Amino acid sequence: MIEDISPAATWEAVQGDPDTYLVDVRTPMEWAQVGVPDLSGAGKEVVRDSWQLPPVGEINPDFIATLEKAGIGKTARIYFICRSGMRSMAAAHAAYEAGYHNVFNVADGFEGPEDATGRRGRLAGWQASRLPCMQLIRRPTGW
Repeated sequence: MIEDISPAATWEAVQGDPDTYLVDVRTPMEWAQVGVPDLSGAGKEVVRDSWQLPPVGEINPDFIATLEKAGIGKTARIYFICRSGMRSMAAAHAAYEAGYHNVFNVADGFEGPEDATGRRGRLAGWQASRLPCMQLIRRPTGW
């Protein structure tokens, strides 16, 4: 069984162990428009490896190969994150099946669940936990 780990515990793990990785499985559009976790304070970068490919959401056939190309060894601790924790759980299971047995799911993902107004990023998840993030594109004023 893949364990759900809080964003704060994930941040602590990534900072404290050189053989620990955070893999963001969202799409390039999500990375660009919403942002990504910023691991520069830990001297690391997020591994970006989409679990599903736009526009129809098919499973990325190169998902495991991208982990390997990133230099992630089978004994590394890998934390998978998506928007809300669903895709990252599926990705963690696929990695486990491929021989990566120290895998975890970041609970509530990057944005977490929607609030009463339908917006994400306020109730739970990486953003709501006020963990380091960075924008890949600048948002226009008023967003």
